Amino acid sequence: MGASDVGKRRSQWLRGVLDLCLLAVVADEPAYGYEMVQRLSAAGLDAVAEGSIYPALGRLQREGLLESFLVESAEGPARKYYRPTAGGRAALAAWSGEWERLVAGVAAVLNRDAVTGDAR
Repeated sequence: MGASDVGKRRSQWLRGVLDLCLLAVVADEPAYGYEMVQRLSAAGLDAVAEGSIYPALGRLQREGLLESFLVESAEGPARKYYRPTAGGRAALAAWSGEWERLVAGVAAVLNRDAVTGDAR
């Protein structure tokens, strides 16, 4: 498996949890798109491009999980910031629990716990 295959696989996995990650990166402090990409990258999720998050942000906003507001910028046009709504915070809590259960299940399978009953 080549490096490009690994990158594609990682990108596919991330696409499945992007909504969760976007809600998490704005949970404590609102952010605009490029800032979210920087936060994700700092957390080790450097496969996320700025252009790839905007469709997800729009969807989360339409679903009532994020709200946006404009903030004037000294460096150009106003920036569109996002923050979770009450529904977004509830979704973040629920999805985080689901994610933890999924990760634990995958780890158990990879460690063969579920298959053999033995830990490695």
